[in-house]
Amino acid sequence: YTLYIKIFIDIDNTIFKTIGNDYKNSQPIPERIEKANKLYNDGHIITYWTARGCTSGKTAEYFKLTYSQLVSSNVQFHELRMGKPHFDLFIDDKNINAIDGWTHDNVEKILDFNRHNDSLRND
Repeated sequence: YTLYIKIFIDIDNTIFKTIGNDYKNSQPIPERIEKANKLYNDGHIITYWTARGCTSGKTAEYFKLTYSQLVSSNVQFHELRMGKPHFDLFIDDKNINAIDGWTHDNVEKILDFNRHNDSLRND
């Protein structure tokens, strides 16, 4: 059977090039959007999760801007969430670095790991 998983993807400097907090001038990174859209097209549940506005309190304003940017850049997704904590380092067992780790092989390793663990839970 095929296991579809929930995937959370950051926006700034993951699928859009953003300098500092200049969100209005963020530019899409087409090859990364293509990778994310492939995951969507493969049937996975895609949620974009961003820290935009979390320290300034402008999440409502940035939600509208971000949603518009995603749609106009043909980004496919199921949900957009604000409220991601602002941090300097994220360590997690199910994490891929967008800069140098986002490869087909790395994604498949995590998908296979999740498929295996899911089959163990269902036994």
